[in-house]
Amino acid sequence: MIGQPTEMRIMDLGRVQRAAVTLFATKGFAATGIRELGAEAGINSATLYHYVGSKESLLASIIRSCLDELTQSGERAMRRSADPVVQLAGLVSSHVGITAVNQLTARVAEYEMRGLTGDNRIELQTLRDEYELLFGQILERGQRVGAFDIEDLALSRLAILEMCTGVAHWYRPGGRLELEDVQRFFVSTTCKLLSVPSDELNGVEFIHDVRKLDSEPETQSSEIWGTHAQSDFVRRSEL
Repeated sequence: MIGQPTEMRIMDLGRVQRAAVTLFATKGFAATGIRELGAEAGINSATLYHYVGSKESLLASIIRSCLDELTQSGERAMRRSADPVVQLAGLVSSHVGITAVNQLTARVAEYEMRGLTGDNRIELQTLRDEYELLFGQILERGQRVGAFDIEDLALSRLAILEMCTGVAHWYRPGGRLELEDVQRFFVSTTCKLLSVPSDELNGVEFIHDVRKLDSEPETQSSEIWGTHAQSDFVRRSEL
């Protein structure tokens, strides 16, 4: 593989990441072998090592790209307005959108960080904490200026994050609701949680495009999780 153009290396890395996300999301990081990864990606183990170094390095690259995308999108949302209500609406809609479009990658980033060790764990836990701090900062400032009615700042932050991340478990493209409908519903629910008047965001555009990460498989998550998961997926999406 030495001497290949950068574009080819990037393309192959994306293929390896998609294979890894498929396996990590279904079997878990610990139960996935390096040979399985190579077989899923359609390359041999030696080539796999050339691109990713180790299974843990591959997991770290997947989680890093997901957290980077969430953080960068969240920061853009915050820069679009100085109003904490509008900032939080942008942050919530961004999180829901990225999670819905990258369901399997988001699940791996959420559940498989426990597979990291040493510097990888320290680095990515720090990145995760920095991202979640964006929510904390907006909530704190909104409470301070009277925009939000918050009983417990930390619990409110956790409740909003858990609610938004849960989209990865049930959202189905092509289901009853369009993604934008889901994003608006979650923003509305967040506002109700914080006692924000229902008309506060009238006329405000807080939803922006989100992109599919290179690590996200083409196959829908319901197909990867199997028949039982797909039945539950469809039932919940129709509620």
